[in-house]
Amino acid sequence: MYHLIVFLPLIGFLIAGLFGRLIGARGSEIVTTSLLIVSALLSWVAFVQVGFGSGTTRVQVASWISSGQLQVDWAFRVDTLTAVMLVVVNTVSSLVHLYSIGYMHEDPHRPRFFAYLSLFTFAMLMLVTSDNLVQMFFGWEGVGLASYLLIGFWYQKPSANAAAMKAFIVNRVGDFGFSLGIFLVFVLFGSVGFDAIFPRAGELASQSFRFLGYDWNAMTLTCLLLFMGAMGKSAQFLLHTWLPDAMEGPTPVSALIHAATMVTAGVFMLARLSPLFEYAPVALTVVVVIGATTAFFAATVGLVQNDIKRVIAYSTCSQLGYMFVALGVGNYGAGIFHLFTHAFFKALLFLGAGSVIHAMHHEQDMRHMGGLRKHIPLTAAAMTIGTLALTGFPFLAGYFSKDAIIESAYAAHSAAATSYAFPLLVIAACMTSFYSWRLYFMTFEGKPRWGHGHDSHGHGHDDHAHAAHGHDDHSHGHGHDHTPHESPWVMLIPLAVLSIGAVAAGFVFKEAFIGHDFEKFWKAALFMGKENHILHAMHEVPKWVVWSPFVAMVIGFVLAYLMYVRWPEIPGKLAAANPALYQFLLNKWYFDELYDFLFVRPSKWLGRFLWKKGDGLVIDGFGPDGVSARVVDVTNRVVRLQTGYLYHYAFAMLIGVAGLVTWYLVARG
Repeated sequence: MYHLIVFLPLIGFLIAGLFGRLIGARGSEIVTTSLLIVSALLSWVAFVQVGFGSGTTRVQVASWISSGQLQVDWAFRVDTLTAVMLVVVNTVSSLVHLYSIGYMHEDPHRPRFFAYLSLFTFAMLMLVTSDNLVQMFFGWEGVGLASYLLIGFWYQKPSANAAAMKAFIVNRVGDFGFSLGIFLVFVLFGSVGFDAIFPRAGELASQSFRFLGYDWNAMTLTCLLLFMGAMGKSAQFLLHTWLPDAMEGPTPVSALIHAATMVTAGVFMLARLSPLFEYAPVALTVVVVIGATTAFFAATVGLVQNDIKRVIAYSTCSQLGYMFVALGVGNYGAGIFHLFTHAFFKALLFLGAGSVIHAMHHEQDMRHMGGLRKHIPLTAAAMTIGTLALTGFPFLAGYFSKDAIIESAYAAHSAAATSYAFPLLVIAACMTSFYSWRLYFMTFEGKPRWGHGHDSHGHGHDDHAHAAHGHDDHSHGHGHDHTPHESPWVMLIPLAVLSIGAVAAGFVFKEAFIGHDFEKFWKAALFMGKENHILHAMHEVPKWVVWSPFVAMVIGFVLAYLMYVRWPEIPGKLAAANPALYQFLLNKWYFDELYDFLFVRPSKWLGRFLWKKGDGLVIDGFGPDGVSARVVDVTNRVVRLQTGYLYHYAFAMLIGVAGLVTWYLVARG
């Protein structure tokens, strides 16, 4: 069964990739989507068997690397954590495949698109089933490669190419730290297999390691390097800049990257390596600080974005911060629980946004929407459910997981969590509610702003150059006069399924993930040290702490309603009254400009200098090219002596004789 779960997406990729032209676009869609649906159904079977039964196992696939002390198998580690991730990845991916049949129906390159989607899914499955760090790194890099291909799918667009390159390069920064962490694990433990390193983590808790001229605690250094990889892949503060630009890919790609796969890889990695992190309290404190900062930072930027997909992208960034705070305070179950619930409502929001974009003839600027609820009621209903779940409305999915994280932050026995993370998470919850309802009100309520040739200012991130793909695109630069239309059933079915998950995933699985059935459900898949009592402490926080996220949610909703329904002129006046703050948030705290100044421009200058001066002037001028050029110059001059005139040769002979006589006389004298 586990072979089928993992390899069916790979088979779909190979069929669509190699035989796409032969079987056509429709054949590629049907093959890849059918295989993913089978894989998703089997994943739910595995989830029930492992989580609620005794199906924990290890599946050997092949012996992979054998080099001296390094022995690496290709094997599936199937425990509850794996089963949860299989459900998340394959469920969302299968729904995204199904949705893409409708969304991408006009694109001429559908076989390539569906092949890339299946490759992405396979790489993620390799990551979450890994039994050792090398296999995890293989899946990790495979996800990075597939994301590069998908973000830059419309390669005719320079902005899509730039976004794909940016995602790839920024992730390389984090992956460099991750690879160093893997090397250090091998140096310390002599193995990269989880079964070999986890039991010995306690032995090395007090060991030191010399790095960059300083003595570090070995476990702290290892975990910080590994977390660096998670920061890149999960778009945490300082390595977050690639995530919003990833919106250049098609909307189904955004749902796949932001909901279930790539960005959750870092969260999964920390949860999987919980036996190491439990013995590195300093590293966990760093995780808390970075996570809380990310949650707050991304929420502030989301307040003012006008592109419907970018608002949801910054929401993802913020929610990932919540997950890392949960991991940092030792409540690994809450972190994975939020990953689980977030996958449903965030995929719902992204695919709902895609349905809006489809209805609006590929317009993405919310300032050119409004009043859409009457025209696309089913999409509006799905977006309402997704928004309620995201903001933490009582008894929906986000309410259980997000509130548990906020309570854990307060209950944790560290100043970083209680004094720093807790207030930031509550403020971020308020902002999340505000920008989520702002998106809903600007898109679905109020007067239509799309029917009369509106000037299309400020939306340079349209879904793609649709004209190049045969799309009937009437929105770029001049608005459109077409009545918005509801999406086809093949796009609405995934919205319906995800809506069920966004409503039910919280209360159905709460007890298993973070409640009374914790031990029975996880079965040691998550390691919690003897001094880790966060599960009990989070239930003993004061009542005002329990109520704080709900109050924050209500405040955010009321502010959004007043500013975008009752008095829609207020936002413009606020922006005009605070231009510096508005531009600061609109330009994402100027991180892109800062990185461009600090890293991009110097790198380009150095590259150009080495090319022009180093390669062109020195190597080509004085190296092999230079020597060959001088030889050619000399021979060209010598050749000129060969004129063919007899008197020239006689004159040359006379000079030679005169020279010989002169040398003889001087030498004799």
